[in-house]
Amino acid sequence: MNENELEHAKEELLRLKSELEELKETFMETGEPVELDQARVGRLSRMDAMQGQQMALETARRTERQLTKTDGALLRINSGDYGCCFICGEEIDARRLAVDPTSTRCVLCTEKQDTDE
Repeated sequence: MNENELEHAKEELLRLKSELEELKETFMETGEPVELDQARVGRLSRMDAMQGQQMALETARRTERQLTKTDGALLRINSGDYGCCFICGEEIDARRLAVDPTSTRCVLCTEKQDTDE
């Protein structure tokens, strides 16, 4: 990867990180426990609230995982390893990195791992 591509990737990753941190902050603010007082809330309403809470928790977990992947990609840019496949060491195609700048494997290694599982 040339310097312009690395700089563009870094800008994209920093933008993504900022969005994810905002999303995480929103979940932290709205992550209130479900009210279990049966006199105040009906059974179906409680079930809906619990389902909504579980969906929000899973979204928060997914956001945290994506944030970790983004931080890892930024570290790889700083260390000079960004864009190299963790498995084979070959350069990851620029089109793949454009779609997912946190990619750690080339298409061939990803496909091979998917078929092995």
